Amino acid sequence: MTGSVLTPYGDDRYLEGIVTGDSLYFSGFDGIHSLLFKALVNGDKLTGVQFSGAASKQSFKAYKTANPSLPNEAAMYLKPGESGHLNFSFKDLDGKQVSINDPRFKNKVVIIDLMGSWCPNCMDETAFLSKYYNANKDKGVEVISLAYELTTDFERSRKSLLKFQKAYNITYPVLITGVTVTDKQRTEKTLPQFTPIKMFPTTIILDKTGKVRKIDTGFQGPGTGSYYTNYVKEFNDLMDKLLAE
Repeated sequence: MTGSVLTPYGDDRYLEGIVTGDSLYFSGFDGIHSLLFKALVNGDKLTGVQFSGAASKQSFKAYKTANPSLPNEAAMYLKPGESGHLNFSFKDLDGKQVSINDPRFKNKVVIIDLMGSWCPNCMDETAFLSKYYNANKDKGVEVISLAYELTTDFERSRKSLLKFQKAYNITYPVLITGVTVTDKQRTEKTLPQFTPIKMFPTTIILDKTGKVRKIDTGFQGPGTGSYYTNYVKEFNDLMDKLLAE
């Protein structure tokens, strides 16, 4: 048995398991994060426990439905009264200051990716964005990654992000915000126009005038099957529309 678990805050990526008798076992390990789901099967219902790492444990109940949906708990919005035009500037991996107002980004559709090298869902999204950018950069598309790392130390963050950049063939700017993912003021210190950043990755798409047109929180990666396929289609449709404007 293979699959994933999708939550308002992202998906649990690639999981595998077995069903034996009335028991289900479903697990995954990505080199850092480990997950195990143990449940009793009763017809179309599951009752069980999710183990995350060595200490975290949470009970759950599940049932089959024809129309599954999730609450939008991780949503992020522009604050009331904001124009939708951003203004930020951070250093790239070479220590060069890069601003959203630089000529490179003028009259382009710009994808801003809020991410971290520590984040498994960010890995899936970066693999997608890197491939998309390399195939479409000549059409008027730009991507900027804003990294929220585990430390405020520039060199330590840079070292982690250089490995990340190489692993996913990133050819667009990766900017180090200097603000950690655990900083409670991370939004105010980096993107104060928005309500709090609740989820990584979060993707902000700007049109050619520099105005925010779309905010996606979390990422439904390839482990989610049809959800990923639908996401890719909706993303491509939106990008085609914005590029044609």
